[in-house]
Amino acid sequence: MTTSQPRSMTNTLLTFLIPSLIGVFLFMVPIPWDGQIKISVAILADMLRQALAPISSTLLLVIICMTGLLSLLMTVKQPRSLFEKPLMRHLFLVTPTWLVVRLVGMVFVVMTYFQLGPKAIYSDATGAFVLTELLPLLLTVFILAGFLLPLLLNFGLLELVGTLFTKIMKPLFCVPGRSAVNCAASWLGDGSVGILMTARQYEEKHYTQKEAAIIGTTFSAVSITFCFVVIGQVRLEHLFAPFYLTVCLAGVVCALILPRIPPLSLKKNIYVDGTSQCDDNEAVPEHKSLWRQSVGMALDKARHAKGVKGTVEEGLHNALDMVFAVLPVVMAVGTFALIVSEYTPVFQWLGKPFIPYLELLGIPEAVKASETIVVGFADMFIPSILAASNIDSEVTRFIIAAMSVTQLIYMSEVGALLLGSKIPVNIFELFVIFILRTLITLPVITLMAKWLVA
Repeated sequence: MTTSQPRSMTNTLLTFLIPSLIGVFLFMVPIPWDGQIKISVAILADMLRQALAPISSTLLLVIICMTGLLSLLMTVKQPRSLFEKPLMRHLFLVTPTWLVVRLVGMVFVVMTYFQLGPKAIYSDATGAFVLTELLPLLLTVFILAGFLLPLLLNFGLLELVGTLFTKIMKPLFCVPGRSAVNCAASWLGDGSVGILMTARQYEEKHYTQKEAAIIGTTFSAVSITFCFVVIGQVRLEHLFAPFYLTVCLAGVVCALILPRIPPLSLKKNIYVDGTSQCDDNEAVPEHKSLWRQSVGMALDKARHAKGVKGTVEEGLHNALDMVFAVLPVVMAVGTFALIVSEYTPVFQWLGKPFIPYLELLGIPEAVKASETIVVGFADMFIPSILAASNIDSEVTRFIIAAMSVTQLIYMSEVGALLLGSKIPVNIFELFVIFILRTLITLPVITLMAKWLVA
């Protein structure tokens, strides 16, 4: 795909403004819809999910099985007819580790769809939850995000915002200014969108390994919409405003601390291809104002942007990449994590060391609360479900709900998305970051809960 010829100033300005404004509206502007506040992409995803509902499980079965079989064929046999096609190599030629993960995902989806083997794999709380509840949502988000993300990424918006915010994001959070767009897309839209944006920009050498790891594990926050669901689950809807204020404050504290300690501080400032970090392309020359430099970089990006055909082709490539690369990983990792959570006491054992910490913080019903802490690594919604049924204290339910959101790394979605991307984090590092986020945010959340709820 080739870039278009340089445009006139008027055309360049329109090329920057029209796609960028459409992208901002679709991904970041909340609008009232059906008695709720949602963003347009979420509304479109809901419509698409409803349209695909009758065939979604069968479609997912086909996608995940096709991914497993083609990955096995490409990795082991490497037939020339497929190997010579760049898209096929990109989608299905994987390392042995990822081949195993994709094959496990294929086995899980077949067992769940046909209800074969041990019920622990396909029960409503494990494989069936992933196949019928989580994957249909991700499928629609991936399709829409794949086609629509170029509106945010390719026409100068990131260059404008990145330069404007670089003096804030760099010193405070150790990331480029453009990551502010990733954060906004996550908090107002969906955390998976933020991860997909980060992965795309990492692959295009806009972020180093360290920057991509920080953004993916720190700024891909849970959306406002899902926060409504979590606080509703613990029967504290009337406290949504203080709840969301607490989530934001704890998230900022984490974003200040985590990039400066291992494992994130140990990541290298090199790009995906191993080259060293170049000069800061968001830096402002001394003879230019911040605004003029921001606008200049945005217009330069728009001037050389791909045309409609190139953008559509890129969107299709993005959507295929997300669907085939990530869905099998979510099926494999998400199902396994939920099996461990549902049928073993592992997460209860892992929660016991937190009891003295919870008691030190003065959290009511500390023993019961400890059982919800590590289980959030499997799925973000499980702690709130446990809290709603087992814990009487409003303060503790508030703390658990806020903690489950700010822990951020849960393997049924965010963790699996990170592992399925090229962002350089492994499952051990994700668990360490999960624990660190828990330790850092709990004092902040507890302080706010005792002030706002008690």
